[in-house]
Amino acid sequence: MVGWVDEWWLRLLAGLVGSCLIAAAAYRTRSLSGSGALSALIMGTGFVTLGEPVWFGCLIAFFVSSTVWSKWKKRHRAKAEAEANYEKTGRRDAGQVWANGGIGLLLCVGNALQPDAAWLFAYIGVMAAVNADTWATEIGALSRSAPRSITTGKRVKPGTSGAITPLGTLAALAGAAFIGGVAAALLALPQQADAAAGAPGGAAAVVIAAAAAGLAGCFADSLLGATGQAMYRCRVCGSETERAAHCGAAAERVRGLAALNNDRVNLLSSVFAGLLGWAIGSFF
Repeated sequence: MVGWVDEWWLRLLAGLVGSCLIAAAAYRTRSLSGSGALSALIMGTGFVTLGEPVWFGCLIAFFVSSTVWSKWKKRHRAKAEAEANYEKTGRRDAGQVWANGGIGLLLCVGNALQPDAAWLFAYIGVMAAVNADTWATEIGALSRSAPRSITTGKRVKPGTSGAITPLGTLAALAGAAFIGGVAAALLALPQQADAAAGAPGGAAAVVIAAAAAGLAGCFADSLLGATGQAMYRCRVCGSETERAAHCGAAAERVRGLAALNNDRVNLLSSVFAGLLGWAIGSFF
């Protein structure tokens, strides 16, 4: 009992110090806002304290890879045009941090209380989905072919909610599989022996679950974006936007639910992917 308490305190301290360093670096490079950095500090500490390397490793893989893509493509004209009407910028705030990682942290807590491979497969599905969506957004904006609505197949403007491109779809699949590969590699570590033994199907099952659940979650995100997400029309410039205010004035809502913003769309699609990841894992 004493040994367990000592280990818990060491994990808490390591998580606090490590998360603080990462959050501070992300804030300085403008990858996170102040609220986003604080949320990342809390979330990272929770993952390290309660989870094994595969849990916080997948979170770090998502954040680092997504930030790299965002920074690399930041000054590309096509991407700038696509992002002009997004609700959020590339600097993640608290809402984005919790929408992307909040469900994962709940799954980590569940696994700490009652260890089971189902928690891990669900988590891998969640992280694969948020990574797939981010990669699709960052890379898909550079597509030379015009995006098409996921519901009608008609060509739409770059940056339109619910728009997809072949390049973005491939990027989503790659982003999902990347999380699966990271998870499989971390499960091979000696420290992960118990978790790896409880994950039936081995590395192949983990990658398949991540790729399938992540891609499906990304498409679910696009479908919600095209149907239920609140969209507005700027009263000044006339452009359609995810923002409730544009050009310094309140915008007019033209479709969707006022309560369903981009962060909540991300949250719902990640829940769907988590359930799918759990279901796929149960077949192995």
